[in-house]
Amino acid sequence: MKKRGFDLLIATIVVASILIWLIPIVALLIKLTSPGPAIFVQSRTGRNGRVFPCLKFRTMTYDRNAEFHQASRHDMRVTRIGRFLRKTNLDEMPQFLNVLAGHMSIVGPRPHPIPLDAQHWHTLPGYKERYSVRPGITGLAQARGARGETAEVYKMKIRVRYDHLYIRRQSTRLDAKICWWTVQAAIKGNKNAW
Repeated sequence: MKKRGFDLLIATIVVASILIWLIPIVALLIKLTSPGPAIFVQSRTGRNGRVFPCLKFRTMTYDRNAEFHQASRHDMRVTRIGRFLRKTNLDEMPQFLNVLAGHMSIVGPRPHPIPLDAQHWHTLPGYKERYSVRPGITGLAQARGARGETAEVYKMKIRVRYDHLYIRRQSTRLDAKICWWTVQAAIKGNKNAW
């Protein structure tokens, strides 16, 4: 209850003071620089395996029928404005609306796209248990640099370890630290975000 109250308070403040002007400005920049919708809606796994529509600013060229493929370094699909949005985490800002809707928390294990979950759900020990809590806009794994492409299984194993550590030790204090680390990483530019 305390965590949900914290989420609702922060998300309401962010939506009312930042997203109200940020969404129209970023949406206009996206629309002016590449065809397609400004907001990208992708099905992702939520708490207890429930699927929800995850919102992001679109950072790649738009292809309605494109198959899922993780972004990689120097990915030609990433737009100019998209590269900046991904590097600074601004592409995730619409997910504060997901927090208000109850799909997500501000801090928790990051929700992965359904095809990525399918690769690890039954083969990677502890993978599906990361969804025993609401997924987060940011998480311990991302704040500590475990983000970006997971072409090698060991990279996903590192994320899962961080997620389990977070689930065991979650607290308001830890959430505040993770938020601060995320802001610092956004200011410096995330080296694994491309």
